[in-house]
Amino acid sequence: MYSHNMVGANNIDASKKFYDALFTAIGGKPGIVDPKGRVIYMHNGGLFLVTAPIDGQPATAGNGCTIGFAMENPEQADAWHRAGLENGGTAIEDPPGVRDGGGMSMYLAYLRDPAGNKLCALHRM
Repeated sequence: MYSHNMVGANNIDASKKFYDALFTAIGGKPGIVDPKGRVIYMHNGGLFLVTAPIDGQPATAGNGCTIGFAMENPEQADAWHRAGLENGGTAIEDPPGVRDGGGMSMYLAYLRDPAGNKLCALHRM
């Protein structure tokens, strides 16, 4: 259904440091910067981009928006979460752990990136 995800950032260098750490913690590679200054990550068939807003206005986090990243296991989610905290992210919601709901168990870990975007690491148990 999705072709890609893109988030806005006011400080591309801080965001690149943060997302480089997140993606390398789960086996990905650091982002590449294209000629327009966008940072591009390719991992497991997905495409994720970080950019300054095209309209020139400040980047803001979407209220009610969450971007979820699929994890292979709880340990990978913990590594992702730890890498984010060590590189400018902020822990939010409950601490990483198992949540039950809708007839399924999931291991979830939540962060906000340096621009305030809400992110979630999710492993279906």
